[in-house]
Amino acid sequence: MKKLILTALLTASFLAPAQLFAKAKAKPAAASAPKIEAAPALWVVKDKDTTIYLFGTIHALRPNISWFKGPIKKAFDASSETVFELIDDEDPAAIKAMMELAVDPDGPALSEKLGAGNKEPYLKMMSDLGIPYQGFEKFEPWFVSITASVLPLLKAGYDPASGVDKVLETAAAKAGKKLVGLETMKEQIGFFDTMPEAEQIAMLNEGVKELPNAVTSIDQMVDTWVKGRPDLLAVEMNKGLAKTPGLEKLLLTDRNERWAKWIDDRMDAPGTVFIAVGAGHLAGTNSVQTFLDGRKLSAKRVKVK
Repeated sequence: MKKLILTALLTASFLAPAQLFAKAKAKPAAASAPKIEAAPALWVVKDKDTTIYLFGTIHALRPNISWFKGPIKKAFDASSETVFELIDDEDPAAIKAMMELAVDPDGPALSEKLGAGNKEPYLKMMSDLGIPYQGFEKFEPWFVSITASVLPLLKAGYDPASGVDKVLETAAAKAGKKLVGLETMKEQIGFFDTMPEAEQIAMLNEGVKELPNAVTSIDQMVDTWVKGRPDLLAVEMNKGLAKTPGLEKLLLTDRNERWAKWIDDRMDAPGTVFIAVGAGHLAGTNSVQTFLDGRKLSAKRVKVK
């Protein structure tokens, strides 16, 4: 489950599957929760007439984390263009399309696909999460994996409405900035939907095993983000994805390479741009910055605190 939640929070920005079924179950934040002053990592790529900031996001946060301030806010305010993994992720047509892809109407029941020894733990997980498993029997494993991975976060007080992407998108729209999506929801859904079924099932079965450690693992990851430690974040990501190199290539490496090309192309036009993508894309040996280095572009760390 740690791997699945890290994937959802750090690499893929749609949280719609869990929101559709669990938003009403999200635990409200405790009024007494102390404010946490965060100093997440920020980078900048510059030439004589173009400035592009790179900021790693967490797609759902507890509301008591304060991060939109100081150099991060200054960089955002200076930009005329704000770039996200995707925008309009709550569009009804897009969610309808996702739901259509998530269903496997002709295949066997999901619980019967999981293999010997995996059905009972899966059913227990669904029961523990308060999800009637019968309602998911015709869904594909990737959909249930993402839904189940995000539910513990909602119950622990993590909220997509307090997530970095939502805060920035709201602020950008209010300020009249140009909004750009690097991908569409259809593309992001496709990352999971095109996975071989055997890999989807393996991902779900592994997630079931990790459920008891889910919130503790994410709390640790968010603490790393709060402290501006992408090096440690990379270690955590590597632990989560080491057993699934195909998933790492699909969700991280290939996308990071494409985004580095986008940045390289955007450097040809003047202006100031603020790019906000999942923090996992800006950490590790195959990060966006690594691919920028290969294009002779240097992403320098901005002092935030």
